[in-house]
Amino acid sequence: MLRFNGKKKRSHKEHGGREEHQRGIRGICYLIVKIVYVAMQPLEKQVQTAHNSNMSANIKYKDSVFSFLFSDPDLLRELYGALEGVSLPADIPVTINTLQDVLFKDRINDISFEIGDKLVILIEHQSTINPNIALRLLIYIARIYEKILGEKNIYATRLIHIPRPEFFVLYNGISPYPDEKRIKLSDAFESGLLPDIIKNEFPALELEVKVVNINQGRNKEIAEKCKTLGEYSAFIERVREFEKETNNLEEAIKKAVIYCRDHDILKEFLEKNATEVLNMLMTEWNWDDALAYRYEEGREEGREEGREEGSFSVAQNLVKLGLPIETVISATQLDPEKVKALYQR
Repeated sequence: MLRFNGKKKRSHKEHGGREEHQRGIRGICYLIVKIVYVAMQPLEKQVQTAHNSNMSANIKYKDSVFSFLFSDPDLLRELYGALEGVSLPADIPVTINTLQDVLFKDRINDISFEIGDKLVILIEHQSTINPNIALRLLIYIARIYEKILGEKNIYATRLIHIPRPEFFVLYNGISPYPDEKRIKLSDAFESGLLPDIIKNEFPALELEVKVVNINQGRNKEIAEKCKTLGEYSAFIERVREFEKETNNLEEAIKKAVIYCRDHDILKEFLEKNATEVLNMLMTEWNWDDALAYRYEEGREEGREEGREEGSFSVAQNLVKLGLPIETVISATQLDPEKVKALYQR
């Protein structure tokens, strides 16, 4: 049976008195009845009812399906072992230390974790490869080391040991991409400016990111070693197939959830988190649309009216999903006043 998590609205502090308090209690009672009612419905009805209820309330799920799915240390141990082709002992500790912030999805990076105090792993999940990912990960790892070190004195005379870093990007976009590729920080370094001065062949600072294509049918050995990753890729592929059939993302996600449940693909995860998956994917994919528009704007010159119309459409979708105004402005690059007007409708 699917589980759907509701959220009660918060009343303004110090306002409303007893009337607001009673209204809040009535709301909680209604929510409990709603959850019980939804839980008693067939799977198809649960998906429809929960989706309509939560999306209309603009509940914001500040996470991604991938990060949510791999928020378990045992799964991270299995994922790393598959990516590196190694077997990790079941008793080796895994500590999640993902950076939290007030940015979109309430986090800075997707997943970071330590393995036995010897390794620190940063994993980013992307449907569009960011050419600045090595630079971003350099900034992330510096902040993560700050978390790891805590109160330790880096100015002390004794050497402080830190875990060795490794960086991965898991790609599942629709554009053609090789099974594996390496992106280096040094690719971004300015070159040719002072050839007579720069004598060292190797840069003093380097960071290498391993990009792995996780689309269904690619890197099958990795998918076989990490069953959850393989099933995640299969689920995303079903969403894309149903979207082509229906030309409707909402309907595609609902159909994919039902199909994968019936075919034992992420079955337990989808049964427990159907509502979250629906809302998170809607947010993710609309966010990707916004980034895609920004990318196209950078590639093309002219046709301002057409581009603004497309960005405005994306902004409308992001506002409906309840994203903060700063995020919508940043994603679409629209005039702040135009975006503000969308929130006032």
